[in-house]
Amino acid sequence: MGPLLQNKDFPAALKGMSEAELEELAQEIRRELIETVSRNGGHLASNLGAVELTIALHRVFDSPKDRFVFDVGHQAYVHKLLTGRADRFATLRQKGGLSGFPSLRESEHDSFTAGHASTAISAALGLARARDLQGQDHHVVAVVGDGALTGGMCYEALNDAGHSGTRLIVVINDNEMSISRNVGAVSEHLTQLRQSASYLHAKSRLRAALERVPRALHFLERLRDSLKALLVGDRFFEALGFSYSGPINGHDIAALERALNVAKRSSRPVVLHVVTSKGHGYMPAEAHPDSYHGVAPYYAESNGSGGVSAGKAAVEHLAERALTNEKICMVGAAMPSGTGMDVFAKRFPKRAFDVGIAEEHAVESAAGMAAAGMRPYVAIYSTFLQRAYDQMLTDICLPRLPVTFLLDRAGLVGEDGATHQGVFDLTYLRSMPGMTVAAPSSIADLRRMLTLSETETAPMAIRYPKKLPEALPGEKEAGEFGVGQGRFLREGADVAIVAIGSAVSDALAAAEILEKRGIHAAVADARFAKPLDERLLRKAAAEDRPVLTVEENTALGGFGAAVLAFFSANGIGVRTAVAAVPDRFIPHATIAQQKSDLRLDAEGIAERAAKLIKKEANL
Repeated sequence: MGPLLQNKDFPAALKGMSEAELEELAQEIRRELIETVSRNGGHLASNLGAVELTIALHRVFDSPKDRFVFDVGHQAYVHKLLTGRADRFATLRQKGGLSGFPSLRESEHDSFTAGHASTAISAALGLARARDLQGQDHHVVAVVGDGALTGGMCYEALNDAGHSGTRLIVVINDNEMSISRNVGAVSEHLTQLRQSASYLHAKSRLRAALERVPRALHFLERLRDSLKALLVGDRFFEALGFSYSGPINGHDIAALERALNVAKRSSRPVVLHVVTSKGHGYMPAEAHPDSYHGVAPYYAESNGSGGVSAGKAAVEHLAERALTNEKICMVGAAMPSGTGMDVFAKRFPKRAFDVGIAEEHAVESAAGMAAAGMRPYVAIYSTFLQRAYDQMLTDICLPRLPVTFLLDRAGLVGEDGATHQGVFDLTYLRSMPGMTVAAPSSIADLRRMLTLSETETAPMAIRYPKKLPEALPGEKEAGEFGVGQGRFLREGADVAIVAIGSAVSDALAAAEILEKRGIHAAVADARFAKPLDERLLRKAAAEDRPVLTVEENTALGGFGAAVLAFFSANGIGVRTAVAAVPDRFIPHATIAQQKSDLRLDAEGIAERAAKLIKKEANL
């Protein structure tokens, strides 16, 4: 860590630093970001682009008195480094270490816990209103990436804030990217503001001339808005009730400070439009900002690439099916590379629709396509799809439209932590009448489920983790495969372990551990959380054999809860235990650490099964 970054008096000490020191500090921060993220993984490109902006924010405002709300939190690492956490930054995203997102529990400088996009303006408006109601006088600043503006909640908040006139500053960090390149009319509008040649050329010439005149810069600031309005004609934010300022070079600390100080003096809501370069200062990230947005641990000069994901395998199979089925189309919400939808889009560009960070709209538009006879597949991470619960329930399940949901990153997700865990989907999906809920345990089974989904006449959800094995040990497919049909993978008379999805591999490994201890465990792959394979469950409970269910989902309302309800309703009185995620949020750690802590790894499952047998014997 560089000597300037080790200053214990940050952020207050920033105010007394010279221009040369600030430039050196920015370089130290970038080196620390690259070193830490290359070791721990995390969001790199977005933070590299926000270095000067974050420095300027802390020089102009007084945190924690003044409140910063970072949308999503993808650009909050620099804020952490400058607010007393530099000495712990090496623990970023590690068990017991700093979170990869802002957290109220972590620091008084984090004004709001974040993790999902498009929430910052609403939260900041709430903080500003609370300030006013309590007679306080601090500033509230929302830092929002332009990608977040593809989400509808931003406009609900902008409309409310502008109409109310509440004193609030919204900084739009415009880098043309969210995770993948931004799409939609808003992105095009900001591009027009950035790239208006007549405006930028005239502004540059005027600034150069006036800088030669004493005290002319103040006049330039006052003239800027009139010049912008004349040559660009921007009235979007003004129409919502905001004062608009920009575009401003987001890598020029002095220019940022001037603009922030003007915004600070305003008595009305302000939008400050800042233009940055994602990955700024690190050539690999500048050249490939989408690849370096969120990366796994990698050596600093590698490309951060990983293996083939289950999502990409799913979409590759879907693309093959689309060759002969012209009704197949795909809808995604700003994650085409993460979900694998970019593979489909390259082959069928007219049948792939990235709607931006707008999960509700993605699902609703898929409902419309299905109602018109298409076969839409909606590819969204498990943690983000829960934002569209109402659209799924009312507008897809109620009319029984054949929309298939592909839930990537289901189950425990590791270092992204509490806000991103995909451990609630089995519960919220099972609650929807008419929804088929499937969870493959291998890539081979995922392909079978995708093929099956083509002929379904009702909604279906297929949830899977980032990675799955190509096939399970000795996996064979015999006979017909249909909705609600599971399979036994291993026989054993002492206990039956009925697992679903990614937990099946751990259940098989647990059976091997038990075998070495003289315990013979049967292992069943349920495949479906809804409808349940009742024949499989009756077989699992045959001869009063105790049953252990295993899932990477919350225990409340999940697969195990469904099995318990089935046994109860049918008078099956076997001893049953549920191995699942407890009723609490799971913090960041590696997936292996999370499984171990929750006793959902092979050793933990074996231990649970052995205790279940022991309790059965003592009855």
